[in-house]
Amino acid sequence: MSLAEFDEAGVFEPADVHVARRLTALAKDSDESVALAVAFAVRALRGGSVCVDLRSVAEQVGMPELPWPSPDDWLTAVRASTLADKQVLRLFDDLLYLDRYWREEEQVCGDVLTLLSSSLPGAVPSLERLFPAGWEEQREAADVALSQSLTVLTGGPGTGKTTTVARLLALLAEQASLEGRPPLRIALAAPTGKAAARLLEAVQLEVDKLDAVDRDRLPELSASTLHRLLRTRPDNSSRFRHHRENRLPHDVIVVDETSMVSLTLMARLLEAVRPDSRLLLVGDADQLASVEAGAVLADLVDGLGARKDVRIAALATSHRFGESIGALASAIRDGDADRVVEVLRAGGEHIEWLEVDDPGEQLRKVLVPQAMRLREAAILGDAAAALATLEEHRLLCAHRRGPYGVRYWNRQVERWLTDATGEPIWSDWYAGRPVLVTANDYGLGLYNGDTGVAIVRDNALSVVVGTLEFATSRLADVETMHAMTIHKSQGSQADEVTVLLPPEDSRLLTRELFYTAVTRAKERVRVVGSEAALRMAIDRRVVRASGLRQRLQA
Repeated sequence: MSLAEFDEAGVFEPADVHVARRLTALAKDSDESVALAVAFAVRALRGGSVCVDLRSVAEQVGMPELPWPSPDDWLTAVRASTLADKQVLRLFDDLLYLDRYWREEEQVCGDVLTLLSSSLPGAVPSLERLFPAGWEEQREAADVALSQSLTVLTGGPGTGKTTTVARLLALLAEQASLEGRPPLRIALAAPTGKAAARLLEAVQLEVDKLDAVDRDRLPELSASTLHRLLRTRPDNSSRFRHHRENRLPHDVIVVDETSMVSLTLMARLLEAVRPDSRLLLVGDADQLASVEAGAVLADLVDGLGARKDVRIAALATSHRFGESIGALASAIRDGDADRVVEVLRAGGEHIEWLEVDDPGEQLRKVLVPQAMRLREAAILGDAAAALATLEEHRLLCAHRRGPYGVRYWNRQVERWLTDATGEPIWSDWYAGRPVLVTANDYGLGLYNGDTGVAIVRDNALSVVVGTLEFATSRLADVETMHAMTIHKSQGSQADEVTVLLPPEDSRLLTRELFYTAVTRAKERVRVVGSEAALRMAIDRRVVRASGLRQRLQA
């Protein structure tokens, strides 16, 4: 058995092998099974796991023809390694970590339990005033949040998470008033700028519905990305200005889209929260997890949910979707492939299924009219109409490249536009180009995930993003958005969504991906893909190795 054999079989990327060879060379450890374990630990991080389970990794990788070490011998070799002795490698039961991630997981577990053990103010306002009859789920969630310093609030789209947050903030402000405390310092945050803006808009909309006395108790609300809340440091990309020695000043911190938060970012947030603050982590645990390593929200739901001294605030009833989209989302979440096929075959006003090998012509009928409306509004300089048109439809893809990827479909729409108008697109910038911002630019007030349209102003092109407008030359980190990846669609919605499923052999095809895509639609969803791809998506779960769940349950 050697690392080279696994490398030659295509199990690893060059970086996995390089790190394994470098670490074992520095430790003067010549045991090939240790080098293999290190390579798998690095490989796991690329796949979103924070560790690797040495007992199950052979089954997950497949390839039984490779010379896999026996799990017992493998674990014994790792425990005896100099790398383990020097704490470069860490073991938690059968889970192997690189030291950094072991420490972060330990820290997250410790900080979560410390927050949960914090004492809380004594006065508890009445829940019935803000959560009357018919709001039983939301009232119970608020009751949980009032009783714990850290609360996990979960639920699918349309279950009332934002309404609960807004009214809970009013309750907490009332509580502070009853006890004679100063007005609350409240922070609203999310992993991306787009999600933060949507959180603020949705919460403010609910706050505006409250009585004047409740509104007056609340401070002026604002929202930011988690990175901006914690204040980035120019000298260190993984550390922030707020930390254990310089805590955040807020009394209440609300984090939305928590499923997108990585283990590392959660560790940085928790260490910066004051012990007497309230932290509300909001999200949908069934959605895709963070692009980076970790599945923190799902681990918190499962880990804390198993404890008798902690309650999870869960909302189950969706009020957003028509009955058919809700039924489809529920069937996907429950892993019921037969029910998914049944709902899609039934179709109806809100659901369409295109079970075709080449969806080009069908998608052309959907995509070109929207692109033409964008172009018309842009040429007229009508920013409001252009932005409204942009929110009408999204084409969501699992891949970036290839015939099922966003690059192909973005180019295809531009070719169709050329055919429809007779005007070739010679430049990256053209009237009606929809764009997605891909990096935060605090100077311009733009955030990763923001969307906009290029329009004509005074015979020149400019880009409208929300209420902001810029010359095209000022925007560097943008990409065309006739199509976008499902990962980047998290935290956003559109009236109508088309989900383009890749073939069943795509490793990206998972239940979480499909669920995330379908639940981006507000009124109508169109699924493009074979029944085999549908069933594979339902059957395949995102597997992320983590020990946080077990640590929290202990």
